[in-house]
Amino acid sequence: MFDGKSILITGGTGSFGQRFIRRLLEQYKPRRVVVFSRDELKQYEMQQYFDAPCMRYFLGDVRDGDRLRAALRGIDFVVHAAALKHVPAAEYNPGECIRTNVNGAENVIAAAIENGVQKVVALSTDKAASPVNLYGATKLLSDKLFVAANNIAGRDATRFAVVRYGNVAGSRGSVVPYFRRLLAEGAEHLPITDERMTRFWITLDHGVQFVMDSFARMHGGEIFVPKLPSIRITDLASALAPGMPHRTVGIRPGEKMHELMVPVDDSRMTLEFAEHYTIQPAVRFTQVEVDFALDATGQAGVPVAEDFEYRSDTNPQFLDVPAIRALHEHLA
Repeated sequence: MFDGKSILITGGTGSFGQRFIRRLLEQYKPRRVVVFSRDELKQYEMQQYFDAPCMRYFLGDVRDGDRLRAALRGIDFVVHAAALKHVPAAEYNPGECIRTNVNGAENVIAAAIENGVQKVVALSTDKAASPVNLYGATKLLSDKLFVAANNIAGRDATRFAVVRYGNVAGSRGSVVPYFRRLLAEGAEHLPITDERMTRFWITLDHGVQFVMDSFARMHGGEIFVPKLPSIRITDLASALAPGMPHRTVGIRPGEKMHELMVPVDDSRMTLEFAEHYTIQPAVRFTQVEVDFALDATGQAGVPVAEDFEYRSDTNPQFLDVPAIRALHEHLA
């Protein structure tokens, strides 16, 4: 799939970008891999580990459309991972979040179409489904932009899809590094926002592979949702620190009690495949006729029930304390 291709990753110095590139270099022979990000220090540090002849490092911000258009020249595939993701920070800095997550998405779309990029996969979040916080709202807007971009491109080659998944186990944005730091500092308890809270849980490797697979399966316009286990926040704390007491500190600004990846209102457009769900676009593409029930790899999906909803608290698959502990011992 990626052999001989040029791939650009926006926000490529992040946890996802680095793991995606590692997998790309291990399994394929790309012609060019471009890291597009605004942090020169992270790029410098990344060059110490990823110095293959095909690697390129491009300083730039997705807010800058001209810079993106220059970076996407000759690019075949784009992974759009750049975003402002911290929920409370977005609540306090809404304009900044909108400029990166919404205006940045528009810039990626315009640059991709102008440069004849073949495929773009944009990373989303469970917080974009029925959002209650500003971060989730900006990612919902981003999702809508990428889906509608297939109509803007028309019969041109560029196709766009979205991948939506939950919290990444052990990533820099997850609660796990925070808990581990508290434990290393000798904390006598772990802070819990609410004992009822649940989350979807995915490993970084699973997320990377799911995105790679989505390039192969996409027609354009889909939102792909992997089937994931859920965890209870209390079980996560118990797995990391057996026997340590918890202290309830309250939900942070903009935070949900439970997460949602397929709202019931999207059930009529949702197809179930063996390992994922596909939310079909609500808009009809005037230039392209697609049967989304058969993906580009030939796998067939079936419609879900009309009252279907994919929520972290009603998910039939939960990780218990031993399973969470084993997972994080493996990731450590």
